[in-house]
Amino acid sequence: MNFVMKAALGGGPPDVGKMLGGEEKEEDPDAAKKEEERQEALRQQEEERKDKYSKMEAERESMRQGIRDKYGLKKKEVAEAEAAAAAEEAAEGSLTRPKKAVPTGCGDEEEEESIMDTVMKYLPGPLQDMLKK
Repeated sequence: MNFVMKAALGGGPPDVGKMLGGEEKEEDPDAAKKEEERQEALRQQEEERKDKYSKMEAERESMRQGIRDKYGLKKKEVAEAEAAAAAEEAAEGSLTRPKKAVPTGCGDEEEEESIMDTVMKYLPGPLQDMLKK
């Protein structure tokens, strides 16, 4: 007898009989109730997790506020709002829009030349000559 025939007759591995359409498992009448309880437990766990992390975040924020108060710092949102208001206030009397701040190092000709000189030191002689032309 070959393997497929044994499986069809129930003598093979149990999964093969199911694949061939043999024995079908009956549904558990309490399966829906169990699934509902499981979903409820998951929701409850998620809610507890959110509560736990919201409490932790509240503790952290109170600690941050204590540090801000101690060192005279402002909250990031407040500092950004004040900076925007100051820029707007400076632009009120001007007919042109305010210039954007250029970060240090951008557009500095001297710095770019020094970087190029540094790179040139590490290149072989023929390449240096070729790049200098």
